[in-house]
Amino acid sequence: TVGICDSLPKMVAHRLLMPIIKIKNLKLTCYEGQLDDLLGDLALHRLDVVLSDRPAPVNPNIKLYSHRIGSSTLAWYATRDMLATASEDFPYSLATVPVLLPTSHAAVRARLDHWFEQLGVRPRIVGEFEDSALLKTFGASGMGVFPAAEWAHEDFLAHEAVQRLGTCEGVTDHFFAIGTERKVQHPLVQLILQAAL
Repeated sequence: TVGICDSLPKMVAHRLLMPIIKIKNLKLTCYEGQLDDLLGDLALHRLDVVLSDRPAPVNPNIKLYSHRIGSSTLAWYATRDMLATASEDFPYSLATVPVLLPTSHAAVRARLDHWFEQLGVRPRIVGEFEDSALLKTFGASGMGVFPAAEWAHEDFLAHEAVQRLGTCEGVTDHFFAIGTERKVQHPLVQLILQAAL
């Protein structure tokens, strides 16, 4: 039973769970929600693990352990129609082409804002999305260029009508498995952690 933080990209969650998908007689139950709610369910043993884009916050009442299970650089993606315009003088073109971003709900948003600040680019934001799947859906429909984890690049290009615009140099999205034990006992959670090493 897995809790998936709603700010974790869906394709990343899928990839993180791939090591257990073919286990015989597996019954996978996934719950999506806000990190604090999922951590409460984890503490009450309703979940075996929580997958998140940030480590668990320090809480003196609950001992939680965050295991880093991956990271990915970000890249910008656009539909074929937007690609030519956005490619001209990229990444500075992000000040003129429509841009879609995750809300501050996602841990990577602060890193994206810092990246823009370092470049001296004020992006033309036309949409902000709490849900990564919605962000990609609106991006694939041509509403704007958008960032996504390069880790899921192949899956992404296979399912969406978009192309890679360019790298979001220096911006990394991190992924964590959060549990209640320093040494994870659950055999399937151990498989997820081992696959990440």
